[in-house]
Amino acid sequence: MTMAAPDIKAAIGQYLAAVASGEASKVAALYADDATLEDPVGSEPHRGRAAIEAFYGGLQGEISTELLTARVAGLEAAFLFRVVTKAGDATYTIEPIDVMTFNDAGQITSMRAFWAPEDMTAA
Repeated sequence: MTMAAPDIKAAIGQYLAAVASGEASKVAALYADDATLEDPVGSEPHRGRAAIEAFYGGLQGEISTELLTARVAGLEAAFLFRVVTKAGDATYTIEPIDVMTFNDAGQITSMRAFWAPEDMTAA
């Protein structure tokens, strides 16, 4: 059984909520055991849920996320979202475009994040 577009959009919502929680284990739980993560694109991919959880271990501070737009085709999605992180007196904002593939169970099998350091603003 393949997932319908609304299910993939719900999975994107779950991902953004997990990122906003700041809890690496919640984010990693959305990935398949053998998933890959490339964030940002061009960096060394992280392979497997344990490596992915370690990557998200860097989440810290007060985090909010907002989905700006999403396109879903079958079990793949590309979406633009905003992440605002408050750490100490600084606020960082970035709007990456993530491209994800999902399996029939709705788990993320691959994620590629398109952004560069100059895309981040600090206030």
